[in-house]
Amino acid sequence: MNIKWKLRIAAAQREVWTGAQLRRLLAEKAGLELSSASVSALFTKEPSQVKMSTLAALCTALECTPNDLIEVDTTPVQRPATPVQPAAELPRTASARGRSMPPI
Repeated sequence: MNIKWKLRIAAAQREVWTGAQLRRLLAEKAGLELSSASVSALFTKEPSQVKMSTLAALCTALECTPNDLIEVDTTPVQRPATPVQPAAELPRTASARGRSMPPI
């Protein structure tokens, strides 16, 4: 599975070019106050996690859907086939050499 963060593209399509513009939109339209550093990180890096409330605020501010911000490739990962290993040879026992077992 591969996840792609597309905030910068979604913002640019709505003529939001800077983190400062996005920060103002978040405050005005969604009521979310984020630090400049937090907005900059969202704008320039792919986050490892995003709060649902932040995602909702981004969608409100940019008038978009989560699909506009996140692209998820759910193609199954191809795993290499594991080679079949031959069964280990069993140790030879006395009966395998032609001798009979002693009486019980």
